[in-house]
This record gives sequence, structure tokens and C-alpha cells, in this order.
Amino acid sequence: MDPEPHQSLTVNQCIDQIAQKLEAATLHYGHGAIDAHSEALWIVSKQLNLSPTEALDHLEVSLTSEQLLTALAVADERISTRKPLAYILGEAWLMGVPFFCSEQSIVPRSWIAELIVDGSLEPWLPADGKALDLCTGNGSLAILLALSCPDIHVSACDISMPALSVAARNVDRHGLNSQVELLSGDLWNALPEPNEENLFDLIICNPPYVNANSMNTLPAEYHAEPALALAGGDDGMDLIRRIIALAPDYLSERGAILIEIGNEYENFKRAFPQIPAIWMEVSAGEEQVLLIQAEDLH
Repeated sequence: MDPEPHQSLTVNQCIDQIAQKLEAATLHYGHGAIDAHSEALWIVSKQLNLSPTEALDHLEVSLTSEQLLTALAVADERISTRKPLAYILGEAWLMGVPFFCSEQSIVPRSWIAELIVDGSLEPWLPADGKALDLCTGNGSLAILLALSCPDIHVSACDISMPALSVAARNVDRHGLNSQVELLSGDLWNALPEPNEENLFDLIICNPPYVNANSMNTLPAEYHAEPALALAGGDDGMDLIRRIIALAPDYLSERGAILIEIGNEYENFKRAFPQIPAIWMEVSAGEEQVLLIQAEDLH
């Protein structure tokens, strides 16, 4: 039962109450929050203009009645629409970094973000190196890469102009216009012809990889996102085949490509039995993200 408008609740009480509402609605999570309590924290922190992490230091602060009613309204919209919370709030957090978010692009989330922030990719990123974020979407991975490695240049491309408009807002938000270059086109077609001067030391890619059967059974939250950013064909490997086929042309001699494949490990192994992939450990396990060195692609 929702509180009366005049009733005062602390941040912690409001989080608990909203979490109960969300849990009762049997929603699906995974778009920046792992469960109802995480989403409730996110909703309440937004009312305080704080990050979810910062809000944890203000649990005993009392919300105004306006903040409380707005938080409850957001929770009700989340329940009635089944849209990802990031779309409702217009913002998502990835590795503690905020990103503008809209239904023009997929919600910022990728296991690759963990590898960027923890330094796992630094062996492939020399000073003054060049990196490419293929299928950049909202631009979040390119931005995390630029923030983590301020001496490198990052190119980021996508086939979707609406997604690139979101990425442009995020690049501008983080003051990275001189370091991150956005390009429009279908995979490699977005880039100039490769030569010795414009090869990449590292390519990262979180492509559409959901197989056709899984696409048909995705929860409503995923269907709120552009299908173009999710669907990977019958076995999920349609775009990944095109990516791997031409990746050697765009990588430096000691370069590497990092690809997220989510739950498509078995389909990847069937499609590319000959490739000696290095499986990177992330919080979801060791079968979600792989790295292939340039020398193993030839």
C-alpha cells in the first residue's frame, strides 16, 4: 500500500517499499540492475540527483513528499509498461559512469565494460594506440575506453543513426569529442580502407548475437529495445561471421579483437571451431567474452 502524500519516509524506507512493489509485479531485470532492490535504489537515487552508490550514504535522509510521489510514479510506470528502467529515467549507469539513455539505442550494459575498467585490456593498448568500438550503440564502451586510457584514440561506429545520436550526446556529456570519433555505416563499411596508418591495436565489439529461438522468448523488457541491436540470426552468429572475416584487415600485427557473445558459447564453438579464442573471465563467467589475437585470425 502506497503512503499518504503527507507521510515522510527515509530513503531506506522508500527503497524497501518500492522494492516490494516491483517484486510483486514479477518484472525482469538485467538492464543495469540485477533485482528489485537494485532498481528501487536506482529510482530513489534519481530523485536525490545522486548515483545509486552515492545514495547508499544517505539512507536516513527524509524524502520530500514530491520526491516520494515521483519515485512511486516511476515504479508504477515500470510495472505498467515493462520498459527497462533506464528508458523511463533517461539515464543508465555502467561501471559507475552515467550515460544518457533512450529507446533509440540499447540500454548500456556489457561484460566488456568490466574488462575495460579493471585493466585487462591494457596489454593490447599501447600509449597513443588506436581502438575501435564496433557496433557502439549508445557509445558507452567507447567512452569507458577513452576515460580509462586517455592517451589512445577511439573510433566508434554503428549502422543506426538514431543510436549514434545517443552516442554523440554521451560523448559530448563526458567531454570526449577530441578523443572519440563516431562513424556511421554497416560494420566495416563505416571505416576508411585499411592501410598501415589506420590499423587498430584493439577492436571491441558487443554485436547483436541473440539467436532466433531466444529472440522469440525474450521478456518484454528486451522487446522495448531496438531489435536491430539484439537479433543475430538463426544461431546468433550472422554478424559475428562478417566481423571475424574482415577483422584481420583492420588489426595491427600485435592487435586483437574482443567480442561479447553472451549465452551463445556453444553456437560460437560450432561456427568457429578452428579459432583459438582466449576466453576472458567476467562476473558472468568465462564463456561470455572472447579475445582473438590478430596472428590467430590469419
